[in-house]
Amino acid sequence: MILVSEEFRQRLFVDIPFLQKTLDESKKALIPLQEERKELEGKIIQKEKELNQLKNNIKGFRRGNIVIKRGQTLFIAEVNSSSNLKQDLAKIYYESDKYVRKIVIPINKQAKNILLWRPSDITKIETIAARGGNWILLIKSATNVLKGDNYVFVSPDLLENKLIVKKGDVVTSSILGGSDLNLKTINFKIKSLLRETRDEIKSRGSQVSQINTNGNFVKKIRDFLQENQNIKFKLEVVSLRDSKTAEPIVVEINILKIAS
Repeated sequence: MILVSEEFRQRLFVDIPFLQKTLDESKKALIPLQEERKELEGKIIQKEKELNQLKNNIKGFRRGNIVIKRGQTLFIAEVNSSSNLKQDLAKIYYESDKYVRKIVIPINKQAKNILLWRPSDITKIETIAARGGNWILLIKSATNVLKGDNYVFVSPDLLENKLIVKKGDVVTSSILGGSDLNLKTINFKIKSLLRETRDEIKSRGSQVSQINTNGNFVKKIRDFLQENQNIKFKLEVVSLRDSKTAEPIVVEINILKIAS
């Protein structure tokens, strides 16, 4: 019994430090796993919040309570860097805030400063505008906004206020043959040309969402068809004014004979 006990005691002196070392190493190995688990749990909680927010937004859409959509342009203003820049920007911030309040919380007349800006965005705008030139400040919503929300997160963008089209410019055109001399085909082509015109001015930097047409071009085309048969002709979309980045695009549609 004494020999067995002595052997067991010696084994303990050997095994205990080894087991302690193994335990310490196992704990150390668990630390990154615990941190990874904590990070993963944090991501899961964040995604759950985003999912709940999305569900609330969907409910808001169904109830018709979403009054501003993410990415929607809320306010457009010209910024002239030759004037008092800080004063002009402060006025734009005030006017845009006032405009959005009427949409989101129209019954709360005492509310102020509903728009939330990142300070870095304001600094960036002031820095760029101070370089000189004429600019357009676009203020867009960074999130969906429900009626009654207390705050609206915005994402501003400063664009060069440049000339997009000049008066008399032919923005788009298309040549048609004699077999196309009917109102149905021409109406289809006009719609296509207007879509192409919208895409073209967008590619040039225009911020308008639609094209305004002027003149009774339908009657002009109808009269042309009555007087001309089996000829080639051209449809032209022509600008009726000089238009800059945020200004309306106004066009007319002309139909012209092509000499055979």
